[in-house]
Amino acid sequence: MAFFSKLKERLFKSSSKLEQGLDAIVEEGAESGADKAVEALAQSPAVAPEQPAPAPAPEPEPARETPGLLGRLIGRGSAAEPRRALDDGMLEQLEELLIGADMGVDTALRVTANLAEGRMGKKVSSREIKELLAQEVARIMEPVAKPLPIYAKRPQVVLVVGVNGSGKTTTIGKLASQFKGAGKKVVIAAGDTFRAAAVEQLQIWGDRAGVPVLTAPEGSDPASLAFDAMTRAQEEGADLLMIDTAGRLQNRADLMEELAKIVRVIRKKDETAPHNTLLVLDATTGQNALSQVETFRKLADVSGLVMTKLDGTAKGGVLVALADKFGLPIHAIGVGEQIDDLAPFDPEEFASALTGLDAR
Repeated sequence: MAFFSKLKERLFKSSSKLEQGLDAIVEEGAESGADKAVEALAQSPAVAPEQPAPAPAPEPEPARETPGLLGRLIGRGSAAEPRRALDDGMLEQLEELLIGADMGVDTALRVTANLAEGRMGKKVSSREIKELLAQEVARIMEPVAKPLPIYAKRPQVVLVVGVNGSGKTTTIGKLASQFKGAGKKVVIAAGDTFRAAAVEQLQIWGDRAGVPVLTAPEGSDPASLAFDAMTRAQEEGADLLMIDTAGRLQNRADLMEELAKIVRVIRKKDETAPHNTLLVLDATTGQNALSQVETFRKLADVSGLVMTKLDGTAKGGVLVALADKFGLPIHAIGVGEQIDDLAPFDPEEFASALTGLDAR
């Protein structure tokens, strides 16, 4: 529950946007209903045409405190929650809101269609819409919520890919630290040999976690380093070997060859490697995350995703679009820079945080 609280707190940009948008949609419809009632009331004659005026009524008894005529007409007492009939106009507004949260057109249409099924014409409150939306998001994401699998194979080779700046290096460090804390023996290969900063960052994480980080001179062959790391991991009986890679998409042909070469050389040691190919995505890139998945699925045999920087985006819905479109396992999500800011993906907690609900 601690991570949920952190997720809800830090996902405030997208959850607040959705929450406020959903409130506004319902309240707008409720207010328009009130306006129509007021207009109808104003236009109705006090006395029917061509009818004699009614006889003077006796003095009424003191009125009890009851909702006024307008309140009864629109079904709203002073303490009642605003409600709006679910109609085509409301669905269109919901679709626009979800698209604005980067859920994507196809996913937004599918979510709203499922949400409306069997409910058209019924009055719903903002809270009910949020709960229905959270249920639909969780339903989409439930099949992809899978922790990084740990196999009996030793060493288990985890190849980590993603564009520069996506959080690859930090994710490797956090995962290595968590696996080390769980009693696993871990080796890291700093395979992004073209970025000195990436190597230095991994070394910092390695020192913090007590995990060895193998490096090579800047600009050297990453495949050669991966081969040496595989040799050491086997000799030391390591449970996991995590290999960082470059993320330069400017020249995809070079990157594809580089990744292919890494795979070729480690398969000289183990023909089944790599056992996982983890794609790290930056949530702040929004819909660009979908194109990155498509690109890296061509460059490497991606087996699972990690989404970072959910605390820095108003585009939290992109994770729903990824799950809906690709169905790749989502192993973990990150909401900060601390070691405990990366946690296994929980679809219900994410859906509740995204829509602004409390965790169940």
